[in-house]
Amino acid sequence: MAQVLSLHAAERRQLAAWACDAYPHEACGLMLGVSEADGVRVLEVRRARNLNVERARDRYDIDPADYLAAEREATARGCELVGVWHTHPDHPARPSPTDLALAWPGWSYVIAAVTAAGMTELRAWRLNGGHQFDEESIEEADPS
Repeated sequence: MAQVLSLHAAERRQLAAWACDAYPHEACGLMLGVSEADGVRVLEVRRARNLNVERARDRYDIDPADYLAAEREATARGCELVGVWHTHPDHPARPSPTDLALAWPGWSYVIAAVTAAGMTELRAWRLNGGHQFDEESIEEADPS
């Protein structure tokens, strides 16, 4: 059964805005939410600083301080970190070999394809038992 990533329209718009702000560099961040039997319900997307200055156009390194702040916030809200989002400037929203090498099991990986014209694609991925990515379908969460 395919896993589902539930994302509010407002969070999608925020992610698109951050993607455009960072272009032509990669933007990145974390997702707070709740793991459910059929996937993940994202409650909030948070932006993180990309510390990779040498290869900022095609790599990201999440600032550990941003990671710790997101982890503390998730704990305080009674939820958890459920994954990472990042952009692929001028490339498709498919995981790269680097994305695969650095991925953690059990997390969702949302990738936004972005060009000078804006975000063109948003897709979600999760590692399977064979250390390959399976696509998660992204559904718009109820506005409540």
